[in-house]
Amino acid sequence: MINYHKAKKVGISILRKWIFIFLVGEILFFSIVGTNYFSLNNIQNILVASTIVLLLATGQTFVIITGGIDLSVGFMVGFSSVVCAKTMVSLEAAGFSQLLAITIGILTALLSGLIPGFINGFLVAKLRVPSFIATFGMYGIAYGFAEILCNNVPVHNLPTSLGSLGHGYLFYWLPGKIFNFLSKPENLIREELKNLVSIIPNVTVITFIFIGIFAFILAKTKFGQHTYAIGGNINAAERAGVNVKVHLIKVYMISSFFASLAGVMYVLQFITGRAPAGSARLIDAVVAVVIGGASLSGGKGTVMGTVIGAIIIGALETGLVNLSVPTYNLHIAVGCILIFAVLIDQFSPELIQNEGEI
Repeated sequence: MINYHKAKKVGISILRKWIFIFLVGEILFFSIVGTNYFSLNNIQNILVASTIVLLLATGQTFVIITGGIDLSVGFMVGFSSVVCAKTMVSLEAAGFSQLLAITIGILTALLSGLIPGFINGFLVAKLRVPSFIATFGMYGIAYGFAEILCNNVPVHNLPTSLGSLGHGYLFYWLPGKIFNFLSKPENLIREELKNLVSIIPNVTVITFIFIGIFAFILAKTKFGQHTYAIGGNINAAERAGVNVKVHLIKVYMISSFFASLAGVMYVLQFITGRAPAGSARLIDAVVAVVIGGASLSGGKGTVMGTVIGAIIIGALETGLVNLSVPTYNLHIAVGCILIFAVLIDQFSPELIQNEGEI
């Protein structure tokens, strides 16, 4: 005879951990039906493919926890990539060293990217414009300025040393012979190059450093507590002494910063700047946050959950490529996962609340 109460408890336990089960199942499936899917090289490919989504989704997590949404981040990636690339090209042409041109280009992109975030936050917090409208307006403005800056043409002829940074790895290991940190071993013969193992892409290291810092801020600081408080009940947060308006401006600036960082990562990976660079990743970023357990009504979510959600999308995309399945099927799969995640968010609280009633 089936113990209904016990079965329900097991079901709720599975429901709470469904993203971990889904990720493991996804990896197992593609490992069985694909070719060399579960390998060091492919795992690193998944992480690199997830870079833009990971960064956009991390910033979006802060906004969604407050009960808002930032639709501008897709074209903020393109805007930042163009600013970064144009600055590097101009400075190198003016006689600056490549290192200095790259450094100033990256800093310029990150700093200029804070301005749209401040405007978004000001409109939402001070002028009480709905976040959907405010950030959707900035979505178009960022794209327009990016196209003006690059004259509707991708930015090329960037410093040549940019490739070694964007395509480089933290470690290089030639079994039994060489173990290099940061720099690729030189003067290797063809057979040695075939056996050279590259470990942890630079872009992944940079991405997870920033994600780790802001995960700590959200989980362990007063700033994070205030973020959850605003999303849970904005009026109660104000009565508790939280400066909601200033806090919301900071939250939107964080989202804009991560979008700008994603633009910089795009330049490092593809050695170009393009106005529509991140437009296709906006939905993926929102989906990653929702898959990770955040509620679109606010007050709930974690950066760790968001990271899992982004990796699920990256693993799915890489798996489809591995199977030679057209990548437009990814949009169908991501849409289905989003609906499933929202349904869980809608119904799981009621199920968990009623757990003891049977």
